[in-house]
Amino acid sequence: MRTVAFFNNKGGVGKTSLVYHLAWMYSELGISVVAADLDPQANLTNMLIGDETLEEYWLDEHHAKTVYGAIKPQLEGTGDLADVHVESIAPNFGAIIGDLALASAENELNSQWPECADGRPRGFRVISAIWRVIEAAAAKTSASIVLLDVGPNLGAINRAALLAAQHIIVPLAPDLYSVQGLRNLKPTIREWRSQWASRVVKNPVKELSLPPGEMTPAGYIVMQHAVRMRYPVMAYDRWIKRIPAEYREYVLDLPAADPELVVETDPECRALLQHYRSLIALAEEARKPMFMLRAGDGAIGGHATAVRDCRNDFEELAKRVLEKCGIVAP
Repeated sequence: MRTVAFFNNKGGVGKTSLVYHLAWMYSELGISVVAADLDPQANLTNMLIGDETLEEYWLDEHHAKTVYGAIKPQLEGTGDLADVHVESIAPNFGAIIGDLALASAENELNSQWPECADGRPRGFRVISAIWRVIEAAAAKTSASIVLLDVGPNLGAINRAALLAAQHIIVPLAPDLYSVQGLRNLKPTIREWRSQWASRVVKNPVKELSLPPGEMTPAGYIVMQHAVRMRYPVMAYDRWIKRIPAEYREYVLDLPAADPELVVETDPECRALLQHYRSLIALAEEARKPMFMLRAGDGAIGGHATAVRDCRNDFEELAKRVLEKCGIVAP
């Protein structure tokens, strides 16, 4: 099982839609996948199961079928993890259900971080709780890959979530805000990785499964750029040209890229995805991925062509992510 987080300090870059579509694509390719909604906003969960089921899950006193319910006994100090529920979305596709209540875990996850530095067992149990939920969900479904959808902040919840990530892929919009978010990643991820490594050796509970804390950069994806004749329009092209150098300097800590290097040929770029404006509304109405739209959903004429392009783009991206993670596609 490999864990891949999609994270940028800048929100609104399409990471939730990216996780949603990639998870569906892996299901279509016959690869067992779990999508973990670790963002307290729970937008991925809403896309997957809708309000009716969410009402049932969230209004349950124990939140028994959400990620918050699974870690709640640890947060409250009343026991170990509760049973981990994996929602079946499709063949080969399970989901860890998100929960707005997860936001209430921020203080406890923050307070237990220094407890790990002091070698306190409870600190390690709390900080590792999200990882152990992911591990249990993957074991239940025999998942080859777990996709982590996390919020756009640098708080304690995201720290615990990203410690569970073996790989981090950065979704980017071609704009100033997204590039600045990219610049915030290097010092934060480096600090978290270093701090966790110094804590792990102090863990007194040897049988406790701890998050890997690898957070290895696995490339970037440029999202939602407008295109004309399959090329970025000028307004976006300015920022797209800066991304290869920015990623190398602020994420990989490498010398600046060759000025001739562009995202289309950058080995760190996993995909350059256009904004499928014509398909978004249809997909939302049909409650399915854009590449699964059919004529009955309104995908006719030019829309049908866009659906085929979308499928090709996401299939290629899914395979590139597998390759980067060392997973052999069937």
